Amino acid sequence: MSRKPVHIAMYSGGASSAYVAYHMVQTYGRENSILFFTNTLWEHEDNYRFMEEVADYLGMEITYRTDGRTPEQVFYDYRFMGNSRLAKCSEELKVRQTIIFLEELRTEHGLEPILYFGIGRHEQHRAENLKDFYDHVPLEPVETRFPLISTFREEVDVKQIIQEKWGIQLPVMYELGFSHANCGGRCVRGGFQHYAQLYRTWPNVYREQEEMEEQFRSHFDKDVSILKRNGGPYTLREYREVLEKEGLERYLNVQDDTVPCVCTV
Repeated sequence: MSRKPVHIAMYSGGASSAYVAYHMVQTYGRENSILFFTNTLWEHEDNYRFMEEVADYLGMEITYRTDGRTPEQVFYDYRFMGNSRLAKCSEELKVRQTIIFLEELRTEHGLEPILYFGIGRHEQHRAENLKDFYDHVPLEPVETRFPLISTFREEVDVKQIIQEKWGIQLPVMYELGFSHANCGGRCVRGGFQHYAQLYRTWPNVYREQEEMEEQFRSHFDKDVSILKRNGGPYTLREYREVLEKEGLERYLNVQDDTVPCVCTV
């Protein structure tokens, strides 16, 4: 028996995913669409405000899923500190919850999910990786779509549309200069530029992340860290001391050589 298609926006709290959700709902209708958000419990409160306002604009409810753990709890459970190369937090709190939800749609509701991502042409490699992942990891392949790459011939200024046409203020983390709004600035896949930006904007949040890292190192007696330098550990405490000594500016202008995780918004 064939399943009825259901169109699912991977609703991350960012401008691109919001615009793709709008395009999806306009194309297939509210009755055939789902706004799906996996919550890490570390998100900035303004992300929730933004998502709710966009959902109201679309006339939709948000389907929330959460593992119940924070990224820090995942690190302790796996005895592994997340970093730019490997982030078990994303795998457990977002990807695993998504796979479970997709299988529920198929087995319990007779629906065939089609996923929509807010990934643009400049991140073609991420689109290819996601397509490959959802082709092979679920019990059956799941179709993935990237409208900002495949549908629109020209680059869409989604931020301008959301602010000027929809009248919705973007998440505050964009305005503060962050490249993405993951985990309220505590994303372990952020690099040197990201953490310099975090220290400039919210030094108290930086110190929370620094303390989390120090406690993990002490608890497991492991020389590990979120940041890496010359192939080895480089703690947030060490980095903060350099920032305070040398100044932030030189590090704010260095492009991070990191791989965005699946939850980048």
